Amino acid sequence: MSDFFGVPLPALLGQLLLGLVNGSFYAMLSLGLAVIFGMLNIINFAHGALYMMGAFLAWMGLEYLGINYWAMLLLAPLIVGAFGLLIERLLLQWLYKLDHLYGLLLTFGITLVIEGVFRSFYGVGGQPYQVPDALSGATNLGFMILPNYRAWVVVASLVVCLGVWVVIEKTSLGATLRAGTENPRLVQAFGVNVPRLVSLTYAGGVALAAFAGVLAAPILQVNSLMGSNLIITVFAVVVIGGMGSILGSILTGLGLGLVEGLTKVFYPEASNTVVFVIMALVLLVRPAGLFGKEK
Repeated sequence: MSDFFGVPLPALLGQLLLGLVNGSFYAMLSLGLAVIFGMLNIINFAHGALYMMGAFLAWMGLEYLGINYWAMLLLAPLIVGAFGLLIERLLLQWLYKLDHLYGLLLTFGITLVIEGVFRSFYGVGGQPYQVPDALSGATNLGFMILPNYRAWVVVASLVVCLGVWVVIEKTSLGATLRAGTENPRLVQAFGVNVPRLVSLTYAGGVALAAFAGVLAAPILQVNSLMGSNLIITVFAVVVIGGMGSILGSILTGLGLGLVEGLTKVFYPEASNTVVFVIMALVLLVRPAGLFGKEK
């Protein structure tokens, strides 16, 4: 089989697939962050901890209750979304009119609490989660072997991301959400319960993080630090795409995952920093991000 700049084609395609899988997680997590920031104006640093919480709920459901992967793919986002409702109603609602720094500090504190709880019970070692039987094995495409579960992760992430984008950008519900954040008094005058809308928006954003956590559970070792290891990169993705830009988060997450995969092939030493180098370059040229709106 032919090489590409001295790299065997199967190895290149394998790294691109790995990059696309990572990009799918970047897209889903940055999408949740963009929804929360765009609608609520809160920088949700707790997103990584809630992603970890979703993965742990999937593992706990199988380990203690025998609830399979497919059921937890629905239950974990609902449970984390309900937890997000409590966070928003009890804590975040008091910060909307304050500087972004207060929301960042509060959600950072929430992260430390959530991670501390899981670390005290399960330590920092990884908990294995088995790939569901329906998605086990791999498919021979001729030019590479494609693990079925990784293909599922990419497809599921794309479907969810595009679905959220359509709801927010192309439906009356999305228009109401945007109007409720831009002019809440006017929207409330039309009989819309804006505080409830805001709470549900935050719950939906963190539910996306939990969904990504369940998807990640069979690929990664479920551990209390898995969110912390990912959230900084995801914030960089959001900044590059443009804070609050839904489509920007999706496209940038997928694109940077592929760039990261290519970097591992041609210059592995830079694979952990390439996202941040791109972020610095983008901010120099376009401070609002690739898809953000200049003020």
